[in-house]
Amino acid sequence: MEEPRIIISGGGTGGHIFPAVSIANAIRQLRPESKILFIGAEGRMEMTKVPAAGYEIKGLPVRGLIRPLWSPRNVGVMMDFFKSKRIVKDIIKEFAPHAVVGVGGYASSPTLNAAYALGIPCLIQEQNSFAGVTNKSLGKKAEKICVAYEGMERFFPKERIVLTGNPVRQNLLHVEESREECAETFGMNTQQPIILLVGGSLGARTLNESVLQNLPSIAKSPVQVIWQTGSYYKKHIAEELSRKGQPHNLFVTDFISRMDQAYKAANLVISRAGASSISELCLLGKPSILVPSPNVAEDHQTHNAMALVNRDAALYVKDAEAVEKLIPLALQTVANPSLLESLGRNALNMAYPDSAENIAEMVLKLARTHIKVPDKS
Repeated sequence: MEEPRIIISGGGTGGHIFPAVSIANAIRQLRPESKILFIGAEGRMEMTKVPAAGYEIKGLPVRGLIRPLWSPRNVGVMMDFFKSKRIVKDIIKEFAPHAVVGVGGYASSPTLNAAYALGIPCLIQEQNSFAGVTNKSLGKKAEKICVAYEGMERFFPKERIVLTGNPVRQNLLHVEESREECAETFGMNTQQPIILLVGGSLGARTLNESVLQNLPSIAKSPVQVIWQTGSYYKKHIAEELSRKGQPHNLFVTDFISRMDQAYKAANLVISRAGASSISELCLLGKPSILVPSPNVAEDHQTHNAMALVNRDAALYVKDAEAVEKLIPLALQTVANPSLLESLGRNALNMAYPDSAENIAEMVLKLARTHIKVPDKS
């Protein structure tokens, strides 16, 4: 009996990589004998994150289009795309997959286009509430399109859409430490409210400026703040805090390795509105204030945020207004237990806890149609 052979392609950000690895892990749980190969973009973070998760990955010399689109540099980008398509065709012929999964990111386009041309069944996982150009194009070729939000038929063929939610890092759900122990990790206690402010591994300039411009308000407030600045802004923020003084109730770090502990300790989370972050907040039932990044394609983070805001599952502050409004709103919100409870409950109602397993089952079903693998489930 031939084991299922699956290619998973995409990456570029943690928002693509975490779901991809979660899907791979779920496939392995359902069919431990499965062979899984990742295809990513050379020089992007998937080339280190995926091997660290225990999977083989091959890289393509693919890049994103440069704006404006008429830039002459895009000639080189397109040459790399066609080169990547030739490379991935060879990879597919050698690996002989029975199904291919695209999770978004530069590598998914040449990979799924090549797989489709070779007759391999494809599935795409669209994390955002507003589909990007690449996935909209690939949606015409995919047999299944797994989405995290309702109303996605405006981007994809309705009959191929399956509402699954976004897979998230499963370790966030199983924290052995108590909330008190998690708070102590950051030098805090649970007698006072805790706000977690996180802008991603690289940080978010607007969120950081919002804190720096409101240090006196934070210092005078009866709250505690865990602030992940991001590695890019670490030096600048250290200099600013040295000059202005660091409030005693402010814990500052460039990177939080145990996000599970940070989430568990927090009463309120301030975050960008990337798809993975939102899915994690919903799965954990965390009240949040979302500040969508304006520097993303099709402004998809605002669409993500409004999907929660319109169901009273999160609060929202525009990036352009964050320095003035974010910290005052956070201090006001964290002091309102009934609002926190309502936001958290409504967020939890939007969660899809079995997302990775449901997607994995669909992938294996596609594989069975291609190779007639007996169903063990």
